[in-house]
Amino acid sequence: MFNFLKKDPKKKLEEEYAKLLTQAVDAQRNGKIELYAQLTVQSEEILKKIEVLEAQK
Repeated sequence: MFNFLKKDPKKKLEEEYAKLLTQAVDAQRNGKIELYAQLTVQSEEILKKIEVLEAQK
């Protein structure tokens, strides 16, 4: 009944995904390739979660 009051978990994940990608690009530009790799892996894990949520709908 009150589903419109619930926050969308997909939206939160998408925001976190975008944030991690931005940080990864900044790390790559600054020559911090190891940090870039870590952030990229984290963002890929979040992308998989987003895809799972999309598949459930």
